[in-house]
Amino acid sequence: MTDLWPQIEKILPLVETPAQYIGGEVNSVVKEHDPHHVRIALAFPDTYKIGMSHNGLHLLYAVVNDRDDAVAERVFTPWTDMQRRMRERNIPLFTLETHSPAKEFDVLGFSLQHEMCYTNVLAMLDLAQVPLKSVDRGADDPIVVAGGPCAANPEPMAEFIDVFVVGDGEERIVRLIETLKRAPREGRDRRAVLLELARSGDGFYVPGLYEARHDASSGRLLSFGAVAPGVPAKVSKATIAELDSVRMATRPIIPFPEAVHDRITLEIMRGCPNSCRFCQSAALKSPVRWRSLDSILDAAEQAYENTGYDEISLISLSSGDCPNIEELLFRLSARFKGRRVGISLPSLRIDAHLATFPAVISAVRKAGLTLAPEAATDRLRKVINKCVRNQDFFDTMQVAFRQGWNIVKLYFMIGLPTETDADIDGIAALAQETANLRRPIGGHPANVNVTVSPFVPKPHTPFQWEAMTGMDRLLEIERRIRTRTHGKSVKYKVHNLQRSLVEGVMSRGDRRCGRAIELAYRSGCAFDSWDDLFRFDLWEKAFKEAGIDPADYAYRQRSADELLPWEHIDLGTPKDMLWKERELAMPQA
Repeated sequence: MTDLWPQIEKILPLVETPAQYIGGEVNSVVKEHDPHHVRIALAFPDTYKIGMSHNGLHLLYAVVNDRDDAVAERVFTPWTDMQRRMRERNIPLFTLETHSPAKEFDVLGFSLQHEMCYTNVLAMLDLAQVPLKSVDRGADDPIVVAGGPCAANPEPMAEFIDVFVVGDGEERIVRLIETLKRAPREGRDRRAVLLELARSGDGFYVPGLYEARHDASSGRLLSFGAVAPGVPAKVSKATIAELDSVRMATRPIIPFPEAVHDRITLEIMRGCPNSCRFCQSAALKSPVRWRSLDSILDAAEQAYENTGYDEISLISLSSGDCPNIEELLFRLSARFKGRRVGISLPSLRIDAHLATFPAVISAVRKAGLTLAPEAATDRLRKVINKCVRNQDFFDTMQVAFRQGWNIVKLYFMIGLPTETDADIDGIAALAQETANLRRPIGGHPANVNVTVSPFVPKPHTPFQWEAMTGMDRLLEIERRIRTRTHGKSVKYKVHNLQRSLVEGVMSRGDRRCGRAIELAYRSGCAFDSWDDLFRFDLWEKAFKEAGIDPADYAYRQRSADELLPWEHIDLGTPKDMLWKERELAMPQA
């Protein structure tokens, strides 16, 4: 492997936060690159600060580096100043552990956490000097793999990715390593490796072995199917049966520069027992599985010894629904309270149970309580199947305020199916009443920070057929909320509405969107999830040049019989069942 450090070191004084490019952090793993080892570059298409806070990266890093026949190293998207310096001096994208070129690894594996990271993937491929498109790669190029939530609809990125991993990744990365290990002995090239993975159908989707056909006039998808023998028509997601069978990241790397989350992160449950009709994550991570109390406690102890962090975050889609959560919190608190280690639960579900759950409320840190009502009226919550009553919410808030909280963060969606002005007005009313609930308890209102995001229909959900709300209406909703709030105790943050439109196009996009992604990247789009770098004008231009009508993708209602671009990805719930669930929502309007 080529050592790029002498070239990298020369440009570090010229860039912002150079510590994010040097490696050598506590708990990082540096292995010799044995030619018989499978070498995997774990690529996170965002900054070091964000990527180092992602639990999945640490999990896969540990799974691979625990093996004697494989090595995993990390690579993040360099910031814009670093990219410029690298291009000026022809320094290719490099990993942090050994400063080796990413293109010299066997696998370049991306984590696609959201649609707005797509141009960063292309930037990283380009910087790595790897051809952007799968069809242009040869024997000396790494196999480009992608997993994460966006694998639920892989089609917009199909041209650029060799193989997608759908579902749980820990066992699939082991399968990938074992397949690549055998390939040289058996004389198989990269196409043969991809074909073997595709034929398994168990979480591996190779888009180059499938073909889509569209109507020339309407653009509607007419057919989609495999073009190689033995490749299944549908790809089933990979699922780990027993969560305790896979390790937790008990030796996470401690970042040099500040990360978004500097804490121990332990996944206590995978999947969600609730069935919110907008939620793709529950479908992707089902069925519900949880870890045993002893395994969580042991992992917490090991992670503390290996890091010294003063916070333990218990993560899942709905931590309050984890069996024996109260006992877990009591035992963690008893073990770590004397060491001044706090506990946080980022994903609590609001219901009557939580309001009578003082162990949850009192055991966690009081920096701020984050809850997601999603909608502000009981009626609209029934539509989205988030069965929470306002009274349950207010009861929960009163318990929290008595326990010492004074900062609350609330998440709402706007533009939900069947939404009315009364539902919009309810957001301001609920936020204001939440703030006022603390006045008789603490003498002044609580600080309530409200984040409002446009509803984006997601594949594999009962709302996958719905139209997004138009831009003019969303702007009207935003103004309506702000004008109905008084005083300084409630503050609003509204997600960029134009970015939500691009997200909506990509969320339900097909292969034709790949052309727009490439054009957007070529014109200068990158870090699209960053407010100060997002360029909607460039995306508009890219859509136009690619012949993409954003309104047709985002604002068009789909019919029950329309062939959807992601139907070959099987997350476990049949299309007709999702439609029936959608129909259950609509009569409640």
